[in-house]
Amino acid sequence: MDVFMRKSAASGEAKVAGERSLLLGIGISSVGIGMYIPFSLVFFHHVTGLSLTVVGLVMTVTGLAGLAFVPLAGTAVDRFGAKRVNLVLYGIRALGFALYPFAGSLPAFAAVALVTALADRSFGVVQQSLIGEVARGAARDRLQASTRALQNAGMGAGALLVSGVLALWGTGGFTYTAWGNSLAFALAGLLVGRVRAVRVVPTAGAAGPAGQAGATAAGSVGYRTVLRDRPFLGLTAANFLTALGYCALSVLFPLYLSTWLAAPDSLTGAAFTVNTVLCAGIGVLIAGRVRRSGARRTRSAALGALLFAAAFVGQIVLGTLRPGRTATLIALLVIVVVYTLGELVHSPSGGALSVSAAPEAVRGRYLATYQLSYSLAGALAPSLFTALLAVDGRLPWAVLAVAALGAALALLRLERHLPAEAVHAEPPVVRDAAGRRVPVTAAA
Repeated sequence: MDVFMRKSAASGEAKVAGERSLLLGIGISSVGIGMYIPFSLVFFHHVTGLSLTVVGLVMTVTGLAGLAFVPLAGTAVDRFGAKRVNLVLYGIRALGFALYPFAGSLPAFAAVALVTALADRSFGVVQQSLIGEVARGAARDRLQASTRALQNAGMGAGALLVSGVLALWGTGGFTYTAWGNSLAFALAGLLVGRVRAVRVVPTAGAAGPAGQAGATAAGSVGYRTVLRDRPFLGLTAANFLTALGYCALSVLFPLYLSTWLAAPDSLTGAAFTVNTVLCAGIGVLIAGRVRRSGARRTRSAALGALLFAAAFVGQIVLGTLRPGRTATLIALLVIVVVYTLGELVHSPSGGALSVSAAPEAVRGRYLATYQLSYSLAGALAPSLFTALLAVDGRLPWAVLAVAALGAALALLRLERHLPAEAVHAEPPVVRDAAGRRVPVTAAA
């Protein structure tokens, strides 16, 4: 641990060597992402000159192919290490965006988009694995929170930056933003290259069922190891229920406003702004308070799910009462704040819980499996929400509330079946017969 971590005199928390470079790289790459995500279809239409229909079809097909590639990315992480795979993905993304302005034909655009999509879809798994490689204990929770805050801030800054570029140079500015993205990913890769990834051999008894399952024989067993680990699969299923809630703001909220509440579309933009500002502004603060409280990760993640449920119940009440415009505006903003607090409490704890519950030797495969909970929720949410909304505007919120409550209950039930090092940000300490402090190495 001393090889890659040091103590901060100011906070007393362990810091990861190269942490600033890692976070700066994440922030810079997030600016690049923010420069094209809000305008993705229009962006590629102007950069390549292809029709919107063709661009949309190619993006859908390559996106699905990217999802299918995620398990292979997990295997690559276990074989070559998360840092190496992370650098390769940054390089692919940098090359892809540098080539987009020259991909004017359908085959060329499809080829560049496919390779770039493989890197984009796999990046979350690899980045989570990298946090697991370079950090231990509470440092993982801190990096999770810092990463999320920087991603929100960076994407917001990127969206503002591309808006300024378009205001100055018109749609021709999309070409410059493509090259700007390429530069951002290349610079981020150089910065992340300075992070030291250290693998620590776990001590005997340091893991519960999940750790023991993975320790048996990582590479030769592969995904069969993950499928035999029932506690981790339960954790993944619980996260799927919560992940549906994460989709609510972007998918369900705008439809609910316009169809059930008959509210102006501008409220959607206001809700996104509040969410983004809170995530970027107080995300690290909230996560720090949760971490310093000593709460178990399972319980803080469950609290986040309960806050989600409270926000969804608030939507049901609002949809039942349907007050005047001013009262609706105030209620919606309060609901969005509660929802965002749930996100800020759940995300760092849930992310660190999944990373720490995954045995090191097969962490890539474990996190690739865990990532499927987000991917499946994102794929099902549009059709699920629209079908329920067609029956009653409050019904999708009721389903989400039940799902969030189920996730909270599942997390609490799983607590004693997960490794102690996953449940606790710092190992709990008890005293032996001689009065000496002894770390607990098994989940209680």
